[in-house]
Amino acid sequence: MIKIGNATLYFGDCYTLLPLIGAVDALVTDPPYEFNTSGGGRLRKSRPNMNQIAAMGIDKGFDHSIFRADLYKSVVTFCHNNQLYKILPHLAAQYRRHALCAWRKTNPMPVANKSYQPELEPYVHAWNAGAHPVGTLTDLKRIIDAPVGKSVFDHPTVKPDVVMNKIMRNVNGDTVIDPFMGTGSTGVAALRHGKKFIGIENNATAFNIACQRFYDLYSRPIERL
Repeated sequence: MIKIGNATLYFGDCYTLLPLIGAVDALVTDPPYEFNTSGGGRLRKSRPNMNQIAAMGIDKGFDHSIFRADLYKSVVTFCHNNQLYKILPHLAAQYRRHALCAWRKTNPMPVANKSYQPELEPYVHAWNAGAHPVGTLTDLKRIIDAPVGKSVFDHPTVKPDVVMNKIMRNVNGDTVIDPFMGTGSTGVAALRHGKKFIGIENNATAFNIACQRFYDLYSRPIERL
């Protein structure tokens, strides 16, 4: 465990660590998606992130039992479109209300892979009484527009800052936990919005990058958003 300002970071397996950490206001995460990283035809060479995702093993999905209303008053989770039919019933059994939201990519990849173009990347916000979404009416829109860009942190699934900042404006509570921290984008957004952050990551490279991001963030006065 490493403590950096208001960030507490764990290197290890989230399924083991989450019950030990205990109750937190909100779980906000971009977990491993469940989808086929093969294919792509003639455009495959232009999609090296698919190879990186497969190499990191983050294309196999995750155990939805981490969503526990006894530990988290609310949950925000990204997912692949094909995971929605599994995730929504699980959240509905745990939480009184939920909203299906989406990041609308203003420059989506020109592919469909015999389905639909992935111009929308869904996320679900689920909550129980007292943990409802907060923010202005503008903040409470369910669609956020932002371009896809190459991450400077060499991680294939980093979400844009504008997307994570919008989500943090909606999260009700003082402390956020991310069991699939990656390179720390959720945590950076949480800290900039005055929240405490707990992150868990089992990939050493991503964990070290996240630690450095938090050290860099605290090397100067944090710009509150």
